[in-house]
Amino acid sequence: MISCKSVRPFRWLLVASLVGWSCSTSPRFVRGKSGASAPPSPADANPAPASGNTLRSKSLLTLEGVASFYADDFHGKQAANGERFDMNALTAAHRTFPFGTLVRVTNLANGKIIVVRVNDRGPFKEGRLIDLSLKAARDLDMISSGTSKVRLEVVKWGDGMLYHKQ
Repeated sequence: MISCKSVRPFRWLLVASLVGWSCSTSPRFVRGKSGASAPPSPADANPAPASGNTLRSKSLLTLEGVASFYADDFHGKQAANGERFDMNALTAAHRTFPFGTLVRVTNLANGKIIVVRVNDRGPFKEGRLIDLSLKAARDLDMISSGTSKVRLEVVKWGDGMLYHKQ
């Protein structure tokens, strides 16, 4: 039979290991038991072509859905990755893509194409796939409609790192 005095040291070890485990980070994308997988991690992505032309490079993931845009109310405020939101930059908000991911966005109504960098989280409205900056929405000619059906093509996975001033 084990006495209570011999169990005490193990209790502290158990508590310490549980605290350490609960503070660890987990990966954003994981593979489920069913074999279905979420988007590949940045390490799995193929490097962009040497030419650097992201408009013609092969996509790593393609999705279709509705895009919206955000601007004035958020201009100058902190984005989810820590940088200041600039409505005049080609940036976007996506719920799960790692920060820094480059996404080719095609407006399916008119065929216009741009490449944006994910630096924020959203959209938070049901049925929306991506929130674009005002500049991105202007370049896609979707200002008057407010939303547009788009195709998203990931051309380069971001590293997911938060913004660092250089």
